[in-house]
Amino acid sequence: MLKILHTADWHLGQSFHGFSRDTEHAAFLDWLLQQLQQHRPHALLLAGDVFDTIHPPATAQKLFYSFLARARAQQPELQLVVTAGNHDAGSRLEAPARLLETFDIRILGTPLNADGTELDLPRLLVPLMGDSGGTEGIVIAMPFLRPADVPQVAADDPWLAGIREAYHQATAAARQLKDSTAPQSALIAIGHCHLLGGQETSESERRLIVGHAEAIGLDTFPADLAYVALGHLHRAQSFEQGRIRYSGSPIPLSFTESAYQHQVLLLEFSEGQLQSTQSLTVPRTIPLLTVPERGFAPLPQVLQQLESLRNLPALPLERQPFLRINVLATGPDPTRRQQIEQALQHCSVRLCPIQSQTAVEQQAADSPETDAAPTADLSVLTPANVLTREYQRLYAADPPAELLQALHEILQQEELSV
Repeated sequence: MLKILHTADWHLGQSFHGFSRDTEHAAFLDWLLQQLQQHRPHALLLAGDVFDTIHPPATAQKLFYSFLARARAQQPELQLVVTAGNHDAGSRLEAPARLLETFDIRILGTPLNADGTELDLPRLLVPLMGDSGGTEGIVIAMPFLRPADVPQVAADDPWLAGIREAYHQATAAARQLKDSTAPQSALIAIGHCHLLGGQETSESERRLIVGHAEAIGLDTFPADLAYVALGHLHRAQSFEQGRIRYSGSPIPLSFTESAYQHQVLLLEFSEGQLQSTQSLTVPRTIPLLTVPERGFAPLPQVLQQLESLRNLPALPLERQPFLRINVLATGPDPTRRQQIEQALQHCSVRLCPIQSQTAVEQQAADSPETDAAPTADLSVLTPANVLTREYQRLYAADPPAELLQALHEILQQEELSV
């Protein structure tokens, strides 16, 4: 029997609307150590985006390396395999690889050989020991593949075709290693990519290419791979009856991710096949609140709802809930943020985005087929015409007289200064 924990997309060091997530990440890593202690897996696979940026803060790096040290001290036989994601600097991530290998920690940041000319297939293959004391799994530890990393293939899209070729070459090498050393072992691949048909979260997942041109097909992963451990998409999801899975991120990395559970996956393999999958739900450390809970509301209604937040217990800043506010705007209001901040003066929350939407924008979002606004004759447009048209478009009403008067005074001042 071979037991593996699959996780991905930690994004250590994320700045969330200007606030640190270190408290949440530290709590997750403490919880993960408890799961390792309880379930005693043979290996942990981390499928990319260890850090949120290519230049992670020192606190994030300390969290990561401290976790590796604690995990090894707690479970000396644990095998750790870490690959780089598109948020990571691959070369920097694997800089201490030679040192960490002495502790049975494999970090793969780049897939190429020292010359940068081809895939370093032997380095990408990681045998895993199971209950038998011998090799029961062979991992293809593939980091995120950039266009310069993949084999050259004559195709309409050489990058996607090259990714497919890279996995097929690596699987062939793993298959050969299996046949010669451990015929009963499971072939397992790590990937950090956007799989065609996968559900994305646009607020937090960095698009690889505008549109979905970066999405790879299921045929990227040969059928004899017993399991494919994916990272990149933050929502946990599976394909081909669970043979291919995104574990998802361990904490919500945007407000749009707060509605679903976050997890790591516990997998069991026997005789080269995946036998069972168990989702281990990560407890939520810091709530993400939205006012109103659904949709947008006028500012007076929002301010009234904010009063209920005064009942929240007083907490240190790093433990306070994050708050998003959605305002239905009836017109320009330069005092909106000031009124909201005043209402939150004695509330133990961290104010994040204040999003506004007009009734017209709301209607357009609900009815995307709405006809576009008619074009205007540029030869007769004046600044007042432009302001009036835009105000009417946004608020379905004429602009107030004082706004037009303010525009008139500004234009007069501009004329006098010329």
